[in-house]
Amino acid sequence: MKIKLAIFASGGGSNALKIIEYFRGHENIIVSLIVTNKPHAGVIQHARDNALPYYIHEKGELATDSFAGLLNEHKIGAIILAGYLKKIPEALIEKYANRIINIHPALLPRYGGKGMYGHFVHEAVVRDGETQSGMTIHLVNEKYDEGKILFQAICPVFPHDHADEVAKRVLSLEHKYFASVIERHLLSL
Repeated sequence: MKIKLAIFASGGGSNALKIIEYFRGHENIIVSLIVTNKPHAGVIQHARDNALPYYIHEKGELATDSFAGLLNEHKIGAIILAGYLKKIPEALIEKYANRIINIHPALLPRYGGKGMYGHFVHEAVVRDGETQSGMTIHLVNEKYDEGKILFQAICPVFPHDHADEVAKRVLSLEHKYFASVIERHLLSL
């Protein structure tokens, strides 16, 4: 039986699309549901283009029995956070222990925590004069960006860089590694 993934995303969904493509036709893992908190998120179009069901949730809904029922209905075995900007409720963390995976655009534990996402991370990296940045793939626990690290990849930060240049390098790493790290972790459980 295949492991069915729900991808949670709040934005354009480029990582979600890479994951969808990677697992298309996979023997053991399949993307079965897209979840977003934003009705105009670009990830919705990726769901439509790939004939995947999607769900737009209301504030606070992730902690409800009806949302748990939605995940059960789709037989979700793991949750992937691909640019999802809301905290995951403890009930979901407990239900999907070791099966909620997040990606963060920095080398944790630096530049993590509440409010540290996207351009805020890259701006802080440049402002602090870092010589390298990268991305971290980690398990989700009850604290922002503090779950067990599964994988990190590094890219350079040059003295003349702007945050958007760092963002492009980091996103390239995310696209390159996220799906294969998900695969390796889930198949090892």
